[in-house]
Amino acid sequence: MELKNSRFTINIQVQPAHLDDVNHVNNVIYVQWMEHIARQHWNTFAPPDLQENVLWMIKRHEIDYINQAFLHDELEMHTWTGDYTNVTWKRHYEIVRLKDSKKIISACSIWIPLDKKTQRPRRIDDAMINMFA
Repeated sequence: MELKNSRFTINIQVQPAHLDDVNHVNNVIYVQWMEHIARQHWNTFAPPDLQENVLWMIKRHEIDYINQAFLHDELEMHTWTGDYTNVTWKRHYEIVRLKDSKKIISACSIWIPLDKKTQRPRRIDDAMINMFA
């Protein structure tokens, strides 16, 4: 079952700083964008008490590079939450170029919530799950 607040979208315009020596978006930039959209999504839906007490750490990234993105391309980036366990939450990502609807990347990450004070893994509880319900 997909949770209603599970999906989140941002728009990105490729800037010169995003490019590598081959003049397409550098692979490192995609990882930065993945972290950025995940944090924006969290900050949009997490209540203040969770934002103040929970940090997120990435355990794993998996990225499929499907097409290249170039300077001034207008991109739409989507993220949505997926399966979770007691202490991990899978997050999916997709970037599409708007002018031709070509998929640029398809990716997923495994995130671990940490207690902000102890910086130790924190259980994914109903409060965290319900913010996407």
